[in-house]
Amino acid sequence: MAKDTGKDTISVTDNVTGKTIELPIYHGTHGPGAVDIRAFFKEFGYVTFDPGFVSTAACRSSITYIDGDKGQLMYRGYPIEQLAEKSSFLEVAYLMLHGELPKREQQNEFLGNITRHTMINESLKSFYEGFYHDAHPMAIMVGVVGSLSAFYHDSTDIRNPEHREIAAHRLIAKMPTIAGACYKHSIGEPFVYPRNKLSYCGNLLNMMFSVPCEEYEVDPVAERALDMIFILHADHEQNASTSTIRLAGSSAANPFACVASGIAALWGPAHGGANEAVLHMLDQIGDVKNIPKFLEKAKDKDDPFRLMGFGHRIYKNFDPRATLIRKMCHEVLAKLGDENDPLFELALRLEEIALQDDYFKERKLYPNVDFYSGIIYKVLGIPTNMFTVMFAIARTVGWVSQWMEMIGDPEQRIARPRQLYEGAAKRDYIDINKR
Repeated sequence: MAKDTGKDTISVTDNVTGKTIELPIYHGTHGPGAVDIRAFFKEFGYVTFDPGFVSTAACRSSITYIDGDKGQLMYRGYPIEQLAEKSSFLEVAYLMLHGELPKREQQNEFLGNITRHTMINESLKSFYEGFYHDAHPMAIMVGVVGSLSAFYHDSTDIRNPEHREIAAHRLIAKMPTIAGACYKHSIGEPFVYPRNKLSYCGNLLNMMFSVPCEEYEVDPVAERALDMIFILHADHEQNASTSTIRLAGSSAANPFACVASGIAALWGPAHGGANEAVLHMLDQIGDVKNIPKFLEKAKDKDDPFRLMGFGHRIYKNFDPRATLIRKMCHEVLAKLGDENDPLFELALRLEEIALQDDYFKERKLYPNVDFYSGIIYKVLGIPTNMFTVMFAIARTVGWVSQWMEMIGDPEQRIARPRQLYEGAAKRDYIDINKR
C-alpha cells in the first residue's frame, strides 16, 4: 500500500495569486512516487489536465507492476519469466486473485471450483441463436457476458465477499465455454460441452475444434503454447480495458456488466487487435522479397504504413513477454506448422531482418508479444476474428482481480473525471423565427 510518510511533499505555487500549498507524495514498492492532488482544486480552483491519464495514478494496486525502461513485468511481485516457465495459467489466476501462490490443498480446491463452473446455463444456447451467423465473435461475447447477471444473479451482491469470489470463479471458468460457443456459432457447428478431465486450455481447444462425429485429441504443444500466452496476457496494469472495468465498477455495477464493458474496450483495434493487425500486415507484405521495400516504407514518416507487432508504448526496451513467447513460437512452428507455409517463412524472415536493421535497433523497435502470439494462433488454426476473444479469456483473470481489489479499497469512490470546457459561452435561446 502506498503511504504518505508525512515527510515527502511537493510545494506548488499559483503565480497568479501567490498562494502556495504542500501536496503529499506517496511511495509505492516500485516505480515513481505519486503526488496526491486531491486538494489541488479545493485550494487553487483549477483542475489538472492529463488527456489519456498518462501521468495520472487513478488507483492504488498491488497486482501488477511494469518497468518499461527495464523491460520488466511482475504479477504480485513474481517476474513474468518465472511464472511463464514454472507455473500454469490457473495457478497464476489464483495468485492474481489472492496475492500468494497456492499451497497444494488450495490449488486443488481452486481447480475444483473452476471446473465446477465451466458449463453455461442451457438457456444461453438460444441467446446465441439471436446473432447472425457472421456476427463478429467479440460482438457475441460482449452480449453473452453482459447477460450472465440475468442467469447468475445469486452472485451479484458486490458487498458480499462470498458473492464476489463466486462471480470471479464463474467468469474465469465460463469464458472458454462462451468463447468456444462463439466460434462454433460463427461456423455453423454444434456447441461442444466442456469436459472436466481436460485442462483449462485443453478444454478450450476441445470446445473449439472437436466435433460430435469423431474423436479429438488435444496436442500438448498447442495446449502449453495457449497456456503460456494466457499467462503473458493475464494482466498489464491500468490499461484501457482494465481502467474501463474499474470505472464501471465504481458505480457498483455487477461484475458481469463490468467485464462486458472491459471486453468492449478490448475490442478496439488500438488495444486488443494488435496481433490480428500483424497477420494483416504480413498479408500486405505478401512475399519475403518485398520485406526491404516495406521496411523503407515503415521508416518514411510520410508513409502511413506501420510495422505492426514491433515496439510497445510502455516497454522502451525488449518486451519481456516477447522474449518468452518467441521461443514458444518457434517450438509451435517446428511441431505444428507447415515449414513451407509462405506466411510463416515471411514472419520469421521479417523478424530476422528487422532485428539486424540499425533503424529499428536504435529506436528499440523489437518484436513484441503480439507479433508472436498472432503467429501461434494462426498455427493452432484459430481464425483472426477470434484473436481478441483469446485475449479476453486471458485478461479476465486480471479484470476480476482488479475489480475485487477496487471493491475492497476503502478510498474507492464513483469515478468522475473533470473536463476543460471549450464550448460556447452562456447565451440566450432564440425563437426559431428569428434565427
